[in-house]
Amino acid sequence: MSSQDRPVSTFKSKIKSSLPYTLAVAVIGFVALLIRIRPSDSVFLANGFVRFGGNDPWYHMRTLNVLLENYPDRMFFNPMTNYPNGSYIHFGPLFDQMMAITALVLEMGSPGQDLVNTIGAYFPAVLGALTVIPVYYIGKYLGGHKTGILAAILIAFAPGPFLFRSVVGFTDHHVAESLFSTLFMMFFMLAIITAKEKKLRFEDVSNKNFTVLREPLTYSVLAGVMYSAYQLSWPGASLFLLVALVYSVIQHVLDNFHGESSDYLGFTGIITFLVSAVLILPFIHPDMGFSLYYYSWFHVATAVGAVAGFGVLSFIQREFKRKQLKAYYYPLAIVGIGILGLLATRIVSSSLYSLIINAPHAVFGVQTGGPSTIQEVSSIFYDGKTFTLSDVFNYFTASGFFASLLGMLILTANLFSKPKPEKVLVLIWSVLMLFAIYGQNRFANYYSVNVAILSAYVGGLLLEKIKWSQLSEKFKTTVKSPSDLPIFFKFVKIEQVLAVLAIAVVLIYPVYGTAMEATTFTGGPDGTWIEACLWLQSYTPDPGMDYNAVYEAPEDGELFDYPDSAYGVMSWWDYGHWIETIGHRMPNANPFQAGIGGRRGSIDEENQPGSSTFFTAQSEEEATAVLEAVHPDPDKAGARYIVSDAQMATGKFPAMTVWTFDTEGYSQPYWVDGGYRYLPSTRYFDSMESRLHILDGNGLKQYRLIHETWAYQTQEEVSYKQVYNLLYGSSIPEVDTGFVKIFEYVKGAKITGTASPNETVNINTTILTGQGRTFEYSQSTTSDSEGRYEFTVPYSTEGPVSGETQFDTAPSGPYVVSYGDTTEEVRVSEEVVLKGEEVKV
Repeated sequence: MSSQDRPVSTFKSKIKSSLPYTLAVAVIGFVALLIRIRPSDSVFLANGFVRFGGNDPWYHMRTLNVLLENYPDRMFFNPMTNYPNGSYIHFGPLFDQMMAITALVLEMGSPGQDLVNTIGAYFPAVLGALTVIPVYYIGKYLGGHKTGILAAILIAFAPGPFLFRSVVGFTDHHVAESLFSTLFMMFFMLAIITAKEKKLRFEDVSNKNFTVLREPLTYSVLAGVMYSAYQLSWPGASLFLLVALVYSVIQHVLDNFHGESSDYLGFTGIITFLVSAVLILPFIHPDMGFSLYYYSWFHVATAVGAVAGFGVLSFIQREFKRKQLKAYYYPLAIVGIGILGLLATRIVSSSLYSLIINAPHAVFGVQTGGPSTIQEVSSIFYDGKTFTLSDVFNYFTASGFFASLLGMLILTANLFSKPKPEKVLVLIWSVLMLFAIYGQNRFANYYSVNVAILSAYVGGLLLEKIKWSQLSEKFKTTVKSPSDLPIFFKFVKIEQVLAVLAIAVVLIYPVYGTAMEATTFTGGPDGTWIEACLWLQSYTPDPGMDYNAVYEAPEDGELFDYPDSAYGVMSWWDYGHWIETIGHRMPNANPFQAGIGGRRGSIDEENQPGSSTFFTAQSEEEATAVLEAVHPDPDKAGARYIVSDAQMATGKFPAMTVWTFDTEGYSQPYWVDGGYRYLPSTRYFDSMESRLHILDGNGLKQYRLIHETWAYQTQEEVSYKQVYNLLYGSSIPEVDTGFVKIFEYVKGAKITGTASPNETVNINTTILTGQGRTFEYSQSTTSDSEGRYEFTVPYSTEGPVSGETQFDTAPSGPYVVSYGDTTEEVRVSEEVVLKGEEVKV
């Protein structure tokens, strides 16, 4: 064979030897896809409606549709949410662009809504299945093919956030974060491995030694591209820049102690983050300054800083080697230069310095106050103030979590020998991800990747102990056809069978079982919320906004110029995206935690207007003051409609109080069935949320129920009403009512009349809802010294008018005013209610 034929022959042999593993990974990826599309029936409903999971997926579909409507222009500022302020969009552009390009290509530039919805629904499942590939390669380079295959299997079935954020219908960028961050780590690892193997030196760059440079340069560029893709999926991607920098410091120290050059590492880091700095530059918004949450100079500065960091670390090490300085001075030099770098940053930009100093606590610290009530921001290890492993076991399984800890212990022990760089990298990556989930639940989908790799690493070590490689080679040489299997089985030892069974039972079966349980439903709005939002879209006035337009952000310090017909919809922040995307209306609060109001630091702060302060308000007057304070124009209310559901009135209500930093007194102990139970108190029933949802707005002057959905048998709502009747000696029906209720804030008609001086005057009517339910509406007042009385009532007895709310809930007859032996019937038109005019009795 000639020398020219050898590379071709070697390449063919590599392809042949890797083919079985490639096919295995393909099969595992396909199985991962099938798992993720299992709950399709809960997404594509029989009526043609597509129900996306969670909250953010709805917003991604919103931004995707706006992008397709205005391609290639995308929405950066959205006035259709957080009314009357609007919200800047911190979502990365890449996730939407990938879906948009797919839709445009498949339908030649004019995709229909059905195709867009289908692509949006299946896209996360595809990305989740593709994550199998980089996980396999990381596992392979950590512990061989067996580790790679096992890691691929474990991530394919991995339960918890990684799974439910990548199932069909969960159209969110989180799965793109997991995919691209893992691809970044894969290429970064390959760049380090190849640069180390080829003994790359910086002199190879100046000498243009492409034989040495080719592979490390290619992998470093690809690592930079993947880091940029990760950044363009989520602005907080600098988390993995931190992983790379921490790893770099530790690896430089280790190399220095072992007397080895770290040029290979410096070259890799410089190229990787130089590529990233260039690629992210076109996407920054200079007016955002140094912001972590929006694409700003921060993202360029951190990439350039990483380039400088890798360069400085390598330069110092080369100087130490040249001057033959003692190795233990090297870490001290790094610490000193790091402090000087922070001081220089503080002098150049105090905002960037503050961001760098506070970022670790934002990621790794346990949140308090309102943010602690957000599931993905709360710590995975705490339920309130109680330490727990229940979520950890639910997300990763007990065996998977403890296997990951064991893997980290083994890799840590390797540090005391002469560890390979890839093992140090996986260790640092995994430790920082463990710290990240301690701080925030949202990083659990990242740690799933680490759990799969570390568990596979432990499993691979077990297989090495029972000489798996020898058994594998024996299989290759012995088995040429199925008839040869009996011969092969003669070489299999009992400890090898037990090891494989242990891996299957301890590592694989738990994740498989949990995954099957978790892929039956994707979440998202149930039928009541879908119906309520569609009702809002159809039966409330058009707010006068072009729903799919791309709007310019207002000048700094100014508010968006809304038309006079615009209005907000007040609800808890969880539901803002549904109200906007399904209902085509403008929520005051949204899942970006905008418009919540309350206090962010302590009870001593001023309570800011927003949804938390509105729903916890202790009187109608206080709640109305909040609505008026939401809008800076004193002549306009912050919201026209209020949407509540049974969860807001029960299980979610405590979270509202946490945001106000005023949580005491909403419940009190009652002796029930031989023990004390904390049940709602008078303070709870005085809250606006209770007045609206539990009491149907009875007695309120300017708030009226205009629509309710069907009821669910929650029991919790019933028990609240039982407590109310006990506390107040009342007799409201102890039944579940509409799960979602929509109220309207109106000026209210002023009903006036005269009676005897200082006499009790009552007004009441029976309200009939669109569900056929009836309840009593009533008020009571005392006439003044001249016998005059006045009621402000929110309901029209004459039905809706054109151009206004087309309510289906209204009085079944006239109001009845009564005092002494006198009763009077009063009819009120809708115009009078909306204008706040007077009706004389």
